Amino acid sequence: LSMLDNQISIWRAHKKMTQDQLAKEVGVTRQTIVALEKNRYNPSLDLAFRISKALGKKIDEIFTHISDE
Repeated sequence: LSMLDNQISIWRAHKKMTQDQLAKEVGVTRQTIVALEKNRYNPSLDLAFRISKALGKKIDEIFTHISDE
């Protein structure tokens, strides 16, 4: 099993954005942002790119691949 860890909440706080503001900017619900921040599921590649653009960071500054191997 592999997962992505993320720094969404940290970079969102740096930009002084609420979960709701980020959700609206990337076209998802606030609940999706909550689930992502809690690592409950991995975003699609498209959503990962939209989040990185909204936060002004490169994808690998936000998302880190973790594996149990």
